[in-house]
Parts: sequence; C-alpha cells; structure tokens
Amino acid sequence: MGDDAEAAEGGGCCRFVWQVLRGRWFMISATFLVMCGAGTTYLFGVFSKDIKVRLGYDQSTLNLLASVKDLGSMFGIPAGLIAEIIPTWAVLLFGAVLNFSGYFVIWLAVVGKIPKPAVWQMCLYICFGANSQNFTNTGGIVTCIKNFPEGRGQMMGLMKGFVGLSGALFTQIHYALYGDDSASMILLVAWLPPALALSFSCTVRPVKSSTHPRERRVFVHYMCVAIALAVFLMALIIAQKQVQFSPTGYTASAAAVCAILLLLVGIAVREELLTWREEKKRQNQKQAELLARREEKKRQNQNQAVQLEPPRKVAMVKDSRDRDSPDLPKEIKVETSCWSCRNIRNKPNRGEDYTILQAILSTDMILLFATMSCALGCNLTTLNNLGQIGESLGYNKNTIGTTVSLASIWGFFGRVFTGFVSESLLKKKFPRTLFLTIFLLVSACGNLMIVFPFPNSLYIASLVAGFSQGAQLTLAFTIISELFGLKYYNTLYNCGQCSAPLGSYILSVLVVGKLYDKEAMKQLKEKGMTRSMTKELTCIGTQCYKMSYLVLAATNVFAALMSLILVFRTRKFYTGDIYKRYRDEIEKNKKEKEISVAVSVSVSVSPPARTD
Repeated sequence: MGDDAEAAEGGGCCRFVWQVLRGRWFMISATFLVMCGAGTTYLFGVFSKDIKVRLGYDQSTLNLLASVKDLGSMFGIPAGLIAEIIPTWAVLLFGAVLNFSGYFVIWLAVVGKIPKPAVWQMCLYICFGANSQNFTNTGGIVTCIKNFPEGRGQMMGLMKGFVGLSGALFTQIHYALYGDDSASMILLVAWLPPALALSFSCTVRPVKSSTHPRERRVFVHYMCVAIALAVFLMALIIAQKQVQFSPTGYTASAAAVCAILLLLVGIAVREELLTWREEKKRQNQKQAELLARREEKKRQNQNQAVQLEPPRKVAMVKDSRDRDSPDLPKEIKVETSCWSCRNIRNKPNRGEDYTILQAILSTDMILLFATMSCALGCNLTTLNNLGQIGESLGYNKNTIGTTVSLASIWGFFGRVFTGFVSESLLKKKFPRTLFLTIFLLVSACGNLMIVFPFPNSLYIASLVAGFSQGAQLTLAFTIISELFGLKYYNTLYNCGQCSAPLGSYILSVLVVGKLYDKEAMKQLKEKGMTRSMTKELTCIGTQCYKMSYLVLAATNVFAALMSLILVFRTRKFYTGDIYKRYRDEIEKNKKEKEISVAVSVSVSVSPPARTD
C-alpha cells in the first residue's frame, strides 16, 4: 500500500510538472522571456558610434544603415506569410538563424576580424539581423493575442513592454559579461536572442481560448513584475552613470535582473498549482456524485425488480437515419483563400475575419498605415539620433549614454500603460483610435523640445519619444486585430509593421541626415577645413536639428489629422460589443472541456467488467 501511494504521488507530481510546462501561463511567461530578446534593434544607438568611427562612415551613411535596420525590423510580411503555413517553433528557429548570421558578421567587421565590407554589404547584414525580430514577434506576440483574444490590449502592452525593456536588459548583461567594451554589445546581440528563442521554441504555441476566474488578476501580477523590473533597471542605469561599478557589482546587478525575470515563471507555477487543485477538487466531487447516483439506481432496481424493456430497433434505425440521412440539408462552409480577390469590394463587417487583400486594400488600413508611417518615422528618427542630438546640444557623454539607455524604459511604460488603460477605457466605449490621436499630438510636442531646447530638455524629449512610440505601437497593432480579425493576423500584424520604414527613410535620411550634414559642412568651411581633412563630420549647436525637427513636428500633426478621420469612421464599431464572437468561442471550448472531464471521470469510476 505504501509503495502504491508513493507511486501515485510520484505520478501526480510528474503530471503536474507536465501541466505546468504545457499550460497557458507558462507559455505566456516563456513568451515574455523570448520577447526580452526581440527588441535589440533599439540598441543601435549604443554601438552606432563604433560602426561610424571604426568603419569611417559619415552621418548620412550611418543614417542609411539606421534606416535599413528599421526597414529590416519592420518589413515582416515574409515572416507573417511563412507563419501562416509552418508551426510556431519553426518560425522562432528561422528568426534565430537570421539574427545570428546578420549581427555576428557585423561584429566581425567592427572588430577587424574580416576586411571592411562595402556599405551595401553592411546594409544587407544589418537588415538580416533586424528582420529576425519579425519572426520572434510573429511567433510570440501573435500567438499570445490569439490565445487571449479578450485581453489583447493588456497582452499586447505587456509583450511590447518586454520588447521595449530589452535594450536596458541587454545593457546590464553586457556590463556583467563584457564590461565597458561597447563593440561587444554587437556580439551579445548576435548570440543571446537566438538562445532565448531556441530554449522556448516548443513552449510558445497556440492553445484553445478558455476562461480563467483570475485572468485579469494574473495580468496585473505580470504587469507588477514588469514595472518592478523597469524601475530596477532605471535605478541601475542612473546609479551606474553616477558611480563606477566594479565587475562584481555589474555581475550582481545582472543576477538581480535575472531573479526578477524568474518571478514570471513563479506566477505561472502558482496559477497552474491553483488550477490543479481546483481541477482535482471538481473531479473528486463529480466522482462522488456519480458513485452516489449509481448506488441509488442500484438500490431502486433491487427494490422494484423491474426488468427494463430493451430499446426498440425501429427507434435505433430512426436515430441512425436522423444522424446520417443524405436527404437532410447540411451547412457547407467554403474556405476562402487568404489572397482571394473574389470579394475585395464585398468586405465583411469590422471585427470579422478579413482576407489579407481585403484588409490591405481597405480604407481603414490605408489611413492607419499612413498615420503610422508618419508617427513611427518621427519617433524612430529621434531614437536613432539621440546620441548625435545630445552631442550637438552640448551634453556630455555620460548624460547621452543615460538618455539613450532610458529611452527603452520610457518605451516600456508607454506600451504597458497604453495596453492596460486603453483596455479599461474600451469597456467604457472610448475608442483606441482616439487614444492614438492623443499620443500623436504628444509626440509633436516632444519634437518642439529639440527645436527650442532648454536645460535638460534632452531627457524630456527622449521620454516623450520613447513613451509615444511605445504607446503608438501597442495601439496600432491592437487596432489592426480588432478591425480585421485574427484569422490572418500573422500577416496583417507584419503588414502594419511595414508602415515605419518608409517614414523612417524619408525623415531620417532625406530630411534629418541631409540637413545635419549640410549644417556640419557649413561649420567646417567656417573653420577653413574641407571634408577630406576630417574623419568624422560633426555639427555643434542648436541649429543642427532645428529645421529638421520643425518638419517632424508638422508631420506628427498631419498624422493626428489622418487619425481623426479613422476615429470618425470607426466610432460606431467601438460603441458595440467587439469581443462577443470570441466569448462565444471560449464558451464552446469550455463546454467541450467539461464533457471531456465528465467522460474521463465516468471511465475512472466504472466498475470492472465481469468475467465468467
């Protein structure tokens, strides 16, 4: 008896571990960890100076690389199309290979282990490395949005929040592993994100949508861990700029960061344990009820001694014919191709599943795409040039480093704040599209702080740019999922990401880069020097970015006007119940699960078959 009890207990422990590893909550926690390595493109500002100096590039060439990086990171349509036909683990594997092959070669070029590549080759390498995050985002974010359709705003905010924290996370790990060697950051970016993606490639997967009595509370707990991590990272960044940490101090800081991240796994284990206990309790109750009913029926049969009449064959035949009769009409569902051109004009209602072409060619998507091209183009231009902006305005290297590092923290707060607040306001019929318009105007104000600088304005401008970009990303991708459905969200999510490269290229290269180089050449001529006499083209003074950021501010205002048109078009949709269809699906899955549990309980309490 003792051995049987121990064996049963051991078997139960193994089943619980399996439930944790295959459960929804561990899947979310694992995806959060993968997302921590999916935002390494935001670290370009950390090692861009190394690329510029060691490879002898001017500002326009560096901005070209930044724009190609943005193009690679945002052009995710191939990732979306591939994800429509292959499993999630293969999507993550594909991204890991791209990431390593791109950034590792860049590191080899920067440290001089291979001959200096041509500019077009560097563009190709950085495009490959940056494009890998589309596969990671598609495999992680899109999967979780489909798994939790009713909490998509919160889920999108948390997922994008951890992407935003990746810059600060990698900075701490870099200090612990490589010290102050900024070029080694490229090497860290080359190997750590693939390692995270491959470690959890089998854990991140689609699961059936279901209800959970503590779902919102669990999301809040995840948010608390994320905020605690962000605050701790912000404190570390500020402290490390004020005090020189020893190698041991950097190692302890990185270990503390990893310990906070492990709390995400702790939340998953706790929830699965509570679910395990509740499930066992329900099964025991069902077993007791089933046994009681069988005993009662047995006593009634013994007392009445009534022999039941066997079911008539005619009834059985009738039942069978009712089930299988070919004369009865049957509902036939015709599967529509994702690229079908048949019904492009005859689009479904907002919130239903659009085909890819129906969504791309809709007026709503065109308005949203144009809005995000302007908005993300402005913010990416600011974030990519923070180092040079600080240098031109006379900030010291220490302050510039702090500003660049904190930009990812502000992006995190923008993502999480917008995800949770917009989801709460949505229940009060406040449209997400109007929330997007507000943040476009806030972003324009941040641009004006660079045009008309004041003491410490760089800090505030970076805060506004990071926070606004985080908010705009979360809102835009959530709006796409709400307006056009989740059936082809793998591709539509990545179509939305393509909005940034066009705006980034025009604003960063053709506007900001050209105007900066023009002002720098003017200062060079005033010194009596020529371009060939200096390796690095540098501009100092408020005039370096004044005209270009007036253009950026005007662009954000124009984007806000286009967003207002979208608000007007979708106002009726957001006053309705946009999640009803997903609640119906969750209820259907719940009933199927209850039937499955009832069948398993019935089998477990069935008496053994008699053998004569």
